[in-house]
Amino acid sequence: MDGLGPRIKQLRLQAGMSKAALARRVGVSDVTISYWESGTIKQIGHERLVALTSALNCSIKQLLDDDSLSAMAVGSQTSSGAVMSLHARLAAPWEQQGTEPGAISTLQMLTQDCHLVTPAENESFDFLFEGDLAAIVACDKFQQDGLYLLEREGILQIQYLEHLASGRMRVSGEQLHGVTVESVRHPPFRIVGYVRARWSRQ
Repeated sequence: MDGLGPRIKQLRLQAGMSKAALARRVGVSDVTISYWESGTIKQIGHERLVALTSALNCSIKQLLDDDSLSAMAVGSQTSSGAVMSLHARLAAPWEQQGTEPGAISTLQMLTQDCHLVTPAENESFDFLFEGDLAAIVACDKFQQDGLYLLEREGILQIQYLEHLASGRMRVSGEQLHGVTVESVRHPPFRIVGYVRARWSRQ
């Protein structure tokens, strides 16, 4: 995350905040802010990253994405970078042609072997809203109870999958109050990924 320190500093200066003011809002010392900005401390836990987005009034994507600050400076839309945009009616971002496999390397301190995604502009999903961040492991099989990214009839959804004692699977979400699937091995949807972790900007 070599570029994170300069991005914290630039966002802090854009917000007109001193290191001490930012430190108070994030709940750390101003020395820690200095260490983050200089790169002396390279790894910042996800709770502190979320606190930084709140204090700096920016999105996770703006904080972590190498391209986002330059895009903000010229007033253009942020392009593909460290955090991938998730669209309901497009393939999972890591399955789209032209996606660079190294795009998430700067975020490996958060989660290993994951794709970090945030809903695209004007998109929302069950359990994942605009400004939220999710770490998704690409997979095509049910592994354990939890949140999964599914493709159903060409539309991506995030649903909670639960293995029942009867051998069936229960599928539920914020808009779906629980549907039982007869076969875990042959569900009426395609599993695209497992949501290992998610963080809310709220």
